[in-house]
Formats: sequence, structure tokens, C-alpha cells
Amino acid sequence: MRLISTQENLKKALSITSHGTGKNINLPILSNILIKAKKGAIELVSTNLEIGIIYQLRGKIEEEGEFTVDSKIITEYINLLPEENILLTTDNDEALQIECLNYQTKIRGESAQEFPLIPNVDQNNYYYCQAEDLRQALNSVIFSASVNDNRVELAGVLFNFEDNELTLAATDSYRLAEKKLLIKAKGDFTKQRIIVPARTIQELLRILSGYSNENLEASSNEGVKIAVSDNQILFSVDSVELVSRLINGQYPDYKQIIPDKNQTIVKVKRSELLRAVKATAIFSKIGINDINLELLSGKIIISASSGQTGESRVEVAADVSGPDNEIAINYRYLVDGLNNLNGDEASIGINSSNTPCLLTSNTDTSYCYVVMPIKQ
Repeated sequence: MRLISTQENLKKALSITSHGTGKNINLPILSNILIKAKKGAIELVSTNLEIGIIYQLRGKIEEEGEFTVDSKIITEYINLLPEENILLTTDNDEALQIECLNYQTKIRGESAQEFPLIPNVDQNNYYYCQAEDLRQALNSVIFSASVNDNRVELAGVLFNFEDNELTLAATDSYRLAEKKLLIKAKGDFTKQRIIVPARTIQELLRILSGYSNENLEASSNEGVKIAVSDNQILFSVDSVELVSRLINGQYPDYKQIIPDKNQTIVKVKRSELLRAVKATAIFSKIGINDINLELLSGKIIISASSGQTGESRVEVAADVSGPDNEIAINYRYLVDGLNNLNGDEASIGINSSNTPCLLTSNTDTSYCYVVMPIKQ
């Protein structure tokens, strides 16, 4: 193998693919990145057997070949090289030679024959949407996914494709976030529900955040492509492909948790409520994180008390419709919801102290957030 690329291009490619590597005592090659120069294309590939990342690297191929080297070593070394052309060569299956101006090194590696194959996802039919739209939508739900694998289906994000719309939902059974966005399809729009692992979504967000503020090819009409095949999903944006397994299981019927109507509805300035909640939360009980919301005529009272720290009470002016009401909830969940609402005004709806609390925004009807109460 013999290829030439710039330090800038290699640095970016390695920063993305290095996140796809894994540590496995029985399969140490998973710590490596596969450098592949074949059929006129240069690819950097990584996998931890759950996800696979393929990066199309710009450069010149002088001799085809493939080789794997330790991800950490090559990434750290390339990051320190001057911003000049870099020559990568292998003349055997023992080391990768790197030359850049007065820098010369050899990194020992392993043959590409031992590297796991990345599943091939059929791309004849796919969905697509703008990269920034998908990034914002995923950011607004991912924090609600479960962080443990006791119920494996909750450790993922639901993707529900239906009627040119993608509904994203995540819940850990204590709170729920749902976001809808319009998408298009190449070929027939297939109605389907799949569960994507939260770890995959976090990796996708890392990739998308690197592109969101750049003027790049991914901002074209198709943006991010999403293809689903068998038990795999493919996200393709610009020069990166992310392949992941799907979670097998039935996602809970979360729609029944979202209140259709609320007896008491409060409209309040989001920033003022957020400040009041954070200030009051200092005095919530450790481990419970409870604060009390009283919805009264013309105001909302946020309060908390703890035998260890003291107590706090804040009144915030609000437009309240319906009977007086109150609810105790986890302030961390409330803060997460308020941080992800669009617009200056937040709407809070409850029926009683024992029913879910619904957060919405008047400026964005495509998003809703539900927090379960702390029962006294």
C-alpha cells in the first residue's frame, strides 16, 4: 500500500473513526483502525462489533493495499505532524511507514485479514433529512433514554417512520421526550418502527456536531441518509458512514403516558422558571432531588426543603388557567426539559399531584416532554 493525503484530512478522519474502536481481550484488533486503499478509494474503518464507522479519505493512491494499526498511537502521532502532505506505505504485513517532511516513523500493526467485516446495509431505498435538523432533534430526546440495560429497549431511541414524518422518542420510565421532524425518502416511504441504541445516537451526534457549523456537502438536498436493512441501520453524512445493530424488542406504548388534556395549564417565561428551579434545587433532598410546584392564580411557586441544607421558596409570575394545583417532581428532569424547549415561553400542564407533568412550547408543537411525579 502506498498513499498520500494531507495532515488536515488524516487528522479529521482519525478523530472520527477512532471513536468506533473497542477494547476486547479476545479480539485485540478491535483497538485498531483499518486503512484501506482499493478500487480508487481510501477508507478508514473502525468497529467495536456494535457499531462500525467508515470514513472516505481524500488523497492519492499510488499502490493499493490495506493494513491495521493501533488507533490511539496513529491518532496521537498524526495530530503532532506539520500541516503538510503525508506519505503512508506498507511493504510487508508488519508495520505502517509514515513520512512527512523531516518526520519518519514506523508503527507496528496487524494484517487486515483479521479485521471484522462491517455489515453491508442495502442503500437502494433510504430516508433523508437535513443534518442540522436531525442533530437538534436527537439532542432533544437522547438524554431521556435509560442509562442501564435492565430493560434493553429503553436503552435506545425509538425511530418511527410514518407518513413522511420521523417521530423520535426516548424514555427511562421516569421521563419521556418526543420530537417529530419531516423527512423524505428515495423510493417508497416504508412505515416501520425500530430502536437504535443510545450509544449509537451519541456517536452519530458527535459526527453531526463536527459538520453542523460548516459549509459542506452534507448540507445538500439529501443531507443525512438513513437506510435500514435486516437488523442494521446506516447513517451516511458527507464522507462518513455509521453502521449499527438495532435493538431487538418491543418499545413500550408511551403514547398513553402523554396527557390528552390538562386541568391546569401554566404559561411562564422559560428563563425565569429555569433560574428559580435551579436556585430552589440547592435545597432539595439529596438522592431524591425533589422540588414542589404550586400552580396558583397568576403565579407558580417553586419550593424545596431539606433537614440538612434548609429551605427555599420562589414565586414566578405566570399565566395560570384552570384550578389551583401542585406537583412534586425531580428537578433534574425538569431542568433537562426546560433546556430543550424552543422559544421564550414554556407551558406546563398537570391534572393532579399523582399524574404526569407535560412540558411544551408554544413555538414548537413538534416537541413534548413528560415528567412523572414524585408521589408523596
